[in-house]
Amino acid sequence: MRMKTYRAANSTAAFAKVKADLGSEAVILSNNTITENGSKCCEIVAAIDSMPTIPTRKTQTKNDVVEDAMENAVGWQREWSQIKGQIKQLMKPQIDLDTLSPKQKRAMEFLEREDVDENVLAKIFCDLRGDKAASIINVLDGMINVQPFSAKNSMKKFHAFAGPGGAGKTASLVRLALKEKKDNPKARICLATADGGRGKGRMVLKHYAELTGLAFREIITRDDFLLLQAEAKQFDTILIDLPGLPGQTTLEEWTALYGLAGCEDLDIHLILNPYYSSAQFQRFMEKYQSEQLASVIWTKLDEACTFGALLNMAFASGLPVSALSYGSGLKNSIAQATKEMIWRLLFMRTLPGGDIQP
Repeated sequence: MRMKTYRAANSTAAFAKVKADLGSEAVILSNNTITENGSKCCEIVAAIDSMPTIPTRKTQTKNDVVEDAMENAVGWQREWSQIKGQIKQLMKPQIDLDTLSPKQKRAMEFLEREDVDENVLAKIFCDLRGDKAASIINVLDGMINVQPFSAKNSMKKFHAFAGPGGAGKTASLVRLALKEKKDNPKARICLATADGGRGKGRMVLKHYAELTGLAFREIITRDDFLLLQAEAKQFDTILIDLPGLPGQTTLEEWTALYGLAGCEDLDIHLILNPYYSSAQFQRFMEKYQSEQLASVIWTKLDEACTFGALLNMAFASGLPVSALSYGSGLKNSIAQATKEMIWRLLFMRTLPGGDIQP
């Protein structure tokens, strides 16, 4: 067995070194916070059964690169993608919109223009077919769920916000914290950042915590989260800003590394924008898959041209929508999600604040 010690400013960076050096088969033997040259850092001891084989370098053509990529892809994913494509081609001739009522047909055509996915459209068509009096809203009602975000009424004390970089995690966290404080002035709220002290989100959280009298904590290593759990009784709600995950690191790997995976008092909310591509949404579903994932919060709605992604994500993931965020300001720019708000977005392009998107 080969053992090696890795040190970095935070657990994420140290874990990245482990994966780069030993690969995904490495076993983490210990994860500790130490002091080196007067500064805290993370020390990980990892091991692997045998030395990785280093392939002989050779000049690769473009075709070689493509072939290597295909060989490294997961076979069943490639096969399933092909199967789905064939199924869609077989179904297209069967989706005859002329068999629907004029009102249903117009609604289906509108949803297609709003970038609603073919799988979702096929499901809607099947539910409408045979009943020309059926309302498309009644069909959609069963395809999307809402669970309004309210830390006051939540069964969990810890709420973490995950998602790709630039999605608006920090802004959503601050907006929800300000809303909770406004609705319940006596609420004891703690803002925490887990970006390793490197991102600008840390400064934003610290700034608003100081302005509003909220507590502020930093999670740089696994021990920091353990300390936060130990003092959790001091707070009614703890909101945690998670970093954008590097490379191939998944949410489950990151939460396991920092100790969040073992916290039963934690819900994770996925922060997304409605204008990502279908391929990106599929990637996000794989990267951020977790049993602790509780809801989706949609942000930057005022920058979107279409809103079919809300329906696509709900259908594909089964996650409820908990909040809708819009506008550039931090106050009065986030709302607890309701189905009426989602239908107004989808069919009327009306933001929760009442503004209409062009």
